[in-house]
This record gives sequence, C-alpha cells and structure tokens, in this order.
Amino acid sequence: MLSDVYNYFVLSFSSPLCLHLLSVSAVLSILGNLLILIMAFKRSSKMKPPELLSVNLAVTDLGAAVTMYPLAVASAWSHRWLGGDVTCIYYGLVGFFFGVASIMNLTVLAIVRFIVSLNLQSPEEKIGWKKVKMLCIWTWLYALIWALFPIVGWGRYGPEPFGLSCSLAWGQMKHEGFSFVISMFSFNLVVPSVVIFCCYFGIAFKLYFTYRKPENSNRIAVLISAGFIGCWAPYGLVSLWSIVCDSSTIPPEVSLLPCMFAKSSTVYNPMIYYIFSQSFKREVKQMRAMCLGSSSYHVSNSINDNTIYMVKIKNSKPKIAARSTLQDITETKTVTLS
Repeated sequence: MLSDVYNYFVLSFSSPLCLHLLSVSAVLSILGNLLILIMAFKRSSKMKPPELLSVNLAVTDLGAAVTMYPLAVASAWSHRWLGGDVTCIYYGLVGFFFGVASIMNLTVLAIVRFIVSLNLQSPEEKIGWKKVKMLCIWTWLYALIWALFPIVGWGRYGPEPFGLSCSLAWGQMKHEGFSFVISMFSFNLVVPSVVIFCCYFGIAFKLYFTYRKPENSNRIAVLISAGFIGCWAPYGLVSLWSIVCDSSTIPPEVSLLPCMFAKSSTVYNPMIYYIFSQSFKREVKQMRAMCLGSSSYHVSNSINDNTIYMVKIKNSKPKIAARSTLQDITETKTVTLS
C-alpha cells in the first residue's frame, strides 16, 4: 500500500531543523507574496499592461504556498503522511501545476521584456492589456494540461522518497512514463531556461552598449528567474537520475535537500523585491507603520525609484542626453510595484 511506503520513509524525515525550515518557509512565502499582491492592488490604477505578469507570478507562488505548505507542514510535525492515495495525487498535481505555471510565467515575462527593449524609442505601447491577459491565461491553461497528463495515464504521481509529500513518481516512470519525463524536462525546464537566458542576455547587451549602464530592473528580473531555475535544477537532476539509474541508489537524505530547496522557491521573490527595489521596501515600511498606528508614515507616489520589469525611453529626451544615465530617461511604460 502507498500509505505503508509513506510511513516507512517518513521516519527518515524527523530532523527538527528541517521541520522548522519548512514551517518558516511557509510563513515567509504566504506573507511575502501577499504583500506583493497588496502593493499591486494599491497601485492598480497606475498599473501598466505588462505589470499583470508580475502579479500573475505572485499568484502562482501564493497558490503553491497555500495549497501545499499546510499539508506538508502538518505531516512533517506529525511524523506521518496525513493523507492517503487521493491526497497524494492532489498534492502532486497542484505542485506540478503551480511549478509549470511559474516557469512559463517567467519565460513569458522574459520574452515581453525583450520585445519592449527592442522598442525603447517607440511611443506606442507594444504590449497591450488584451495581449497580456491572453498570455496570463495561456500560462494557466498550459500548466493545467501538463498537470492533467499523469491523471489520464501519461506519467504518474506518487510519494517522494522521504515520505513527507508527493510529486511525480520518478522511479515508477523509468519504463512506463519515460517519454513523459523527457518531454516534461524538455518543454518545462530546458527550453524555458534557454529562452530566459537568451532574452536577458539580449536585453543586457542592448542596454549596456546603447547606454553604457546596466539597469536595476534587469538585475531584479534576472535574479527572480535565476532563483527559480536554481531552486528547481537540483531537484530536476536528482529526479532525472532516479529515472536513468536505479532510484534506490539515492538515499532519502540526499533527495531531501533538493526537494526542500525546490519548495523554498516561492520565498525568494518577495526577498528579492525587498532587497533590490527601494519602492517596494518603502511601501512595506509604510504599511507596517500604518498597521502599528503610526502617524509618521508618508505615502509616496514617486515612480523614480528602482524599477522592476521594463523600461521606456522618454521621447522628449535627445539620444545624447540619454547616454548620461538610464534612470533619468525612464518613465512608466516601466512595470513597477511603486
């Protein structure tokens, strides 16, 4: 029985440190992504079309945290899997669904940024509301289709080696679902990673050689994409190893760390925003002061802080003046949280 496998392997996952890390990650992920959505709602009247992609990314992270962390944390503290086979399938499905939605959202975001960077001097909005909404819907539908494949027989969900949670049953798909594994890795990890790398390399190349100065928004977006890929790459490698070789050769303790690292991917985005975006940091401090009842907070409508996603060249500025500093010639075609 699947429940017996849970109970057997979960004994290896009894480290108090891991339990505390999982609990802390759950709290930070939910609160951090809620803050991003609250800030976006506060600025909704000033929101530009491509900014919806950043909101969509926060929704995927929050969705993953809300639907997965409670059951995982409760099972970890109980030292046994609290669900059965049906719950295992549910957990694996939502984890795979939100994971694919996140990577595809980051891919679309990189492509949109690249398109905008090619039209910095154009006064027209190249990415409108209709296009962005269609892109957001596409990411969700694409993720849903891939998440349903194991349900209809192409692939399989099952327990992770240490018994704390469930995901794709890598070891059981060595023969039956090998085509699914290869397709999944190709279309949901390798290709998106290459596209993201090429897009941001092209953006950096254009901005540096045009204005001789890198833009802070690019640094933030690159860190977000690199953080997500970096979190999931070790888990992907371990999973691929369990397919190519015998999964029993991987000790549960070894498979634990990549899994914990992957689960923490929803925590990093709010941290990156807070560290590198002065506007987001200011808004968080203002909200904290408001909650504490302080009368000293000041609500700023400035948009001259660090931008996050896109840049637009002010048409009234001559190109020679633009070479002095990129910050002086950016305005809100930029997608910001400020």
